Amino acid sequence: MKISSRFTIAVHTLSLISMSKDAHCTSEWIAGSVNTNPVIIRNVLGKLKRAGLVKVRAGAGGAYLIKELEEISLLDIYRAVEVVEEGELFHFHDAPNPECPVGANIETVLNIILLRAQDAMEKVLKEVRLSDLVSGLAAEAQKKTN
Repeated sequence: MKISSRFTIAVHTLSLISMSKDAHCTSEWIAGSVNTNPVIIRNVLGKLKRAGLVKVRAGAGGAYLIKELEEISLLDIYRAVEVVEEGELFHFHDAPNPECPVGANIETVLNIILLRAQDAMEKVLKEVRLSDLVSGLAAEAQKKTN
C-alpha cells in the first residue's frame, strides 16, 4: 500500500506556483504540469487553502502562495492534504486468528515499531522546507538547459 498521491501532487503544485511567478496558476494549468485532471488539483488546492498555504482567486483567477517558502515544511503539506491520520500510516490486516500466538499479539507488538517509523518519517518531513525543494528543482532545471 502506498501513501496517497495527494501529498506529491500538493508538493508539485506548491513548487510550480512558487517557480512560476509570472504564470496564471489555474487548476487547468497546474494539472498540465502534474498530468492529472484539474478536478484533482482543485481538491488539493482546497485543502492547501484550508491549511493557510495558498489563496485561490475565484473563477479562473489562479492560486498563489500566502506563506514564504522557508515557512512551509513538507510536514505542513503532508498534514494539509490529510494523507493519513496521526498514528495511522500503517494499517493492520483484518481479524488475525486470536487462537494463534502470533495472530493474537502481532498488532500490539508491531504497532509500537510502526508508530516509531511514522514518527521518524514525519521528523524528516518537518526538517525539509519547501524552499529546499524548490532550490533543488531550480538546480536540476538549470542542468537540463545547459
